[in-house]
Amino acid sequence: MKANKIIYYISTALVTAIMLFSVSMYFFKHDMIKGAFESFGYPTYIIYPYAIAKLLGLIALWLPGYKVLKEWAYAGFFYAFVLAFFAHYMIGDGQQGTAVVALIALVISYIFYKRTSK
Repeated sequence: MKANKIIYYISTALVTAIMLFSVSMYFFKHDMIKGAFESFGYPTYIIYPYAIAKLLGLIALWLPGYKVLKEWAYAGFFYAFVLAFFAHYMIGDGQQGTAVVALIALVISYIFYKRTSK
């Protein structure tokens, strides 16, 4: 049981680190992110709301209880990482590796969240 919690916390911390890096880029390197969104064909007005949604998702992952909210956060991050992978892959910028790492960490976090919440 202790090993399950350690794996859960490490994988969730990795997802958190990746998301906090992403959010910091959205806020502090806005022009660079704006260019990336334009290259994907995404509207740039979603950058700040998307950053806030990522922060709210992280809060949901770390809050004790709120199981339904946590499930929604896991689902939202799952779709975000899958879509990020394909967005980077389709434009061929070679940046899809982070999405793969984030997706793997998220799946591990979810599996071990379920194991430790029983």
